[in-house]
Amino acid sequence: MALSRRPLGQLEAEVLAAVAAGGPISAADVVARIPGEPAYTTINTILFRLHDKGMLARVRDGRQFLYRTAVDEARVVADRMHDHLRHASDSGSVLNRFVQSLSPEEELELRRILAERGAAP
Repeated sequence: MALSRRPLGQLEAEVLAAVAAGGPISAADVVARIPGEPAYTTINTILFRLHDKGMLARVRDGRQFLYRTAVDEARVVADRMHDHLRHASDSGSVLNRFVQSLSPEEELELRRILAERGAAP
């Protein structure tokens, strides 16, 4: 059975989301929450890296660590999106494609947010 591979940034985001959804959480519990049967060693390495980056806090629980988020997940994702826009040669096209890919519910939420800021008709 061939497993599909995710880009590391995507897997990091999935790990961060899994921890945010139910921390403090062990590496084994994170593995169980991520689809596609990721290897325990891969998840453990990502947890260590996210801890080293200051994105996760951890406490020892016997022989394992339990992780919880140390940063606001929404801020992290928004910063990544902003970095991508900053490096795009045509940020308008990127935003257009992003908006086209939104679900109807996501589009309504975006419209609500923009209306609150006074930026949408």
